[in-house]
Order: sequence, then C-alpha cells, then structure tokens
Amino acid sequence: MHRPLAQKGAHSEAFGRSRGGFTSKIHARCDNQGRPLGFVLTGGQVSDYKATDVLMKLPVPNPRAMLADRAYDSDRFRQELLIHGILPVIPSRKGRKAPQQTDWKRYRDRNRIERMFNRLKQMRRTATRYDKTALSFMSFLNLAAARLWIRSFVNVT
Repeated sequence: MHRPLAQKGAHSEAFGRSRGGFTSKIHARCDNQGRPLGFVLTGGQVSDYKATDVLMKLPVPNPRAMLADRAYDSDRFRQELLIHGILPVIPSRKGRKAPQQTDWKRYRDRNRIERMFNRLKQMRRTATRYDKTALSFMSFLNLAAARLWIRSFVNVT
C-alpha cells in the first residue's frame, strides 16, 4: 500500500534495502572547496537523481558548473541544470544510447566531493548510522559539516 504523505516505519526514517544491506544514502551539495552546503537523506534503494530536486532548492547560490558522478546522469537533470545556467559535468552512464560530452579536466575536481565524504565518514557516527531517526542523523551530519567549515576559518598549524 502506498502512503503519499504520512509514511511510517523505515521509509520515513530514510532506511532502505540495497546491495549493502539495510542502509541510507547521504546526498550532499558542496562548494568548490569541498565544504558541505546541505544534505538530503534517502533510503539505500532510492536512485541518486531522485534527491536532485531537493539539493538544487537549497538556499545557496547557484554554481557555474555541477560536478556529479554517473549516478546523476539523466536527461531531465541535465536539462534542469542548463535552464538555470549551470554547466553539467556528469559522465554518461555506460548503457546510454547517446553519450553526452564530458569536460574531463573539470571532472577531476570532483575528488574534493569524495574527500568531503571521507572526512565526514571519519566520524564513526556518520559512517555507521547508529541513529534510529532521520532527524537525529541529519542533526549530527550538520554538526560534522560545521566542524569541516570551522577548519577553513581557523589557522591550524
């Protein structure tokens, strides 16, 4: 049975089955220095580009280019980015009939996003998700993000 607004149980808390087991996915938007700007939490079985609408509506300035991995490759998402004046730097999926051009020089900068996730997951609580509620987990993610932001404002020697 489909519950459109009032979901209960694991789905409302962003848990879902994936190949890795009962997990959740963290979708993030970050700046060009690899500092997180906002998060979206979904179940493990949810496709990556389902979270793009919420990520793009975050109250932060629009970037000139959006760097993302193959999971975010969809015609609708690319079109949405171009409408807003954002250059999509997303490699095509392997099975795509008409592959899109990718600026591989710009795409190399995506490692900043991967390093941001690595720093977030160094905090055990984010890597393992012991929290039962999505609100509690998102709150800790925001605290971890604040810690990453503070690093860039404090002179660490």
